[in-house]
Amino acid sequence: MYWYHDPNYVQQYSPDIQQYDYYVYPDLERQPQLFGRVNQLERRVNELTLQVNQLQNTVERHTRRLNRLNQRLRVVENRLQIPFTPYEGGF
Repeated sequence: MYWYHDPNYVQQYSPDIQQYDYYVYPDLERQPQLFGRVNQLERRVNELTLQVNQLQNTVERHTRRLNRLNQRLRVVENRLQIPFTPYEGGF
């Protein structure tokens, strides 16, 4: 058991250290198996970040297209001077 596994380490070390946010990194030299896992997680995070960015771009693109279509429909509605409602005089 290393010192960074001890939950009472912060209290043992210093009474005023708790006012800061400390994160103690485990030493990767003694635990080399953490290297591969960290790299794997970083690659997965990068892949998911790329997918999120692509989806955000897609949503933004379709939002702009819908806004343009809505604007064209308002132009047509104003030119024809009729209320643009469904089933208007259809029956």
